[in-house]
Amino acid sequence: MLLIPAIDLKDGQCVRLEQGDMNVSTTFGIDPGAMATRWLDAGARRLHLVDLNGAFAGKPVNAVAIKSIVAAVGADIPVQLGGGVRDLDTIERYLDAGLSYIIIGTAAVKSPGFLRDACSAFPGQIIVGLDAKDGKVATDGWSKLTHHNVVDLAKKFEDYGVESVIYTDIGRDGMLTGINIEATVMLAQALTIPVIASGGLAGMADIEQLCAVESEGVEGVICGRAIYTGALDFTAAQDRADELGPVA
Repeated sequence: MLLIPAIDLKDGQCVRLEQGDMNVSTTFGIDPGAMATRWLDAGARRLHLVDLNGAFAGKPVNAVAIKSIVAAVGADIPVQLGGGVRDLDTIERYLDAGLSYIIIGTAAVKSPGFLRDACSAFPGQIIVGLDAKDGKVATDGWSKLTHHNVVDLAKKFEDYGVESVIYTDIGRDGMLTGINIEATVMLAQALTIPVIASGGLAGMADIEQLCAVESEGVEGVICGRAIYTGALDFTAAQDRADELGPVA
């Protein structure tokens, strides 16, 4: 089970939101590069970045912070990024800058043709981010709830050739109320590509439950507020996950 520290960027700083609300944020660091180094030193094998301003603006905003993170980790570990990705040129610039995977969320739902083109142009480097509440997909920085069913949409995108799916329960994100294990596993069982869990990680119990279903296609979990507040020791959690199953 791969544990992936999240670095959410707002106005150039490292923050955590509650349920995606830009007005309810906590700042955990003002130096994104130093934050990346912190998690690299703690044993992270991948980083998850979100340009929060970009997600709402529909275009990249935190380019300076992202560049500092990529410079800090170098080629040591892969870095994935989402938020404000709406065209192929943006993807190409990010990949050329050293990012390993690009996450497409809102644009995948609103412009599926764009997602198909992205998968064709950058095979193996496109991840879809499906953010949902009560089984329905949300877009535009979680501000709009659609009528799309998560599983149905994920199957459609799987056929396009996406590398994996990040599933976030936005009702739990940033709340430390626990991963939505049931919904995550149900999605993973419906797909042949990997699913990465996100939203609400509370502690080691979540990690152990996810490890128990790793064979069902859940290959990792994004770690946010729990590791920033100390509710979960990242290094100890990754070591425990390694004990419970093969490294993703």
